[in-house]
Amino acid sequence: MAVKIKLKRIGKMHEPHYRIVVADARTARDGRAIEEIGQYHPVENPSRIQVDSERAQYWLGVGAQPTEAVRAIFRVTGDWQAFKGEPAPPAMLVAEPKPDKKALFEAAAKEAAGINEKAATTPRAKKKVATKADESTDKSIDAPAEPAPAEPAPAEPAPAEPAPAEPAPAEPAPAEPAPAEPAPAEPAPAESA
Repeated sequence: MAVKIKLKRIGKMHEPHYRIVVADARTARDGRAIEEIGQYHPVENPSRIQVDSERAQYWLGVGAQPTEAVRAIFRVTGDWQAFKGEPAPPAMLVAEPKPDKKALFEAAAKEAAGINEKAATTPRAKKKVATKADESTDKSIDAPAEPAPAEPAPAEPAPAEPAPAEPAPAEPAPAEPAPAEPAPAEPAPAESA
């Protein structure tokens, strides 16, 4: 029985995919095969070729004859040169692996939401939430009160505001006048009448 290594067509119209099969020479192109030893997808760029080299070498060794198309594929993969004892061909072009669809979706969702994974250039200051009880205890501690930092003056002068219709009230006078000199320690004698 004559055995051939040939291409068996599968796939849709205008989108061919082939299986590299070992079959009887008398069978139809897409007929029954003895063994499948590889795949060939010519439409992809670059073409995807997968060959089980060990099985290809076995079938070539026992006398199976490859068709011209399969021989060309074996030359590209280096199986024909290995069978004939010739030097290996240059490496095949391999398509880059496709990116993970889930990772692409998550990246697009983060970009649309405006979420940035990078940290801020300067960390934010943590705000301390203090209650009134905390404030009173903090002030009673023997730490001196710190003056509030002065705000820098604006670079441009503010536009002049119109004068108010009523004059602003002056500061209220103190309730008791402060004595200029300290009061004497002895009580003054009371006048008798």
